Amino acid sequence: MTEYRNGEGARVDRRGGAGKTIAIIVVIALLIVAALFFTGFWRLNTSGEFKAPQVSVKGGELPNVDVDSKKVVVGTKETTVDVPKVETEKKTIDVPVVGTTEGKKD
Repeated sequence: MTEYRNGEGARVDRRGGAGKTIAIIVVIALLIVAALFFTGFWRLNTSGEFKAPQVSVKGGELPNVDVDSKKVVVGTKETTVDVPKVETEKKTIDVPVVGTTEGKKD
């Protein structure tokens, strides 16, 4: 938070919001990833164990992870559905008419 005074002597407080915005974006991204795993859209196939590697000169070995994602298929298929049929016909009827005249008496 930064405090400064403008030309009129009033105190103005400024607050930075970049950190808060980044935190909100990260939380939303994590929620989306969690939803994809919980709904089964994403699935993890692992081989090996998830454990910390042994510290040695060679180093440890990480497990192999294969992420499978479902495929979204978009297309069309022919289906029979009931569709209402609207028809029109021409009829002669009397409708009200509004007009003007010149104002002369005939």
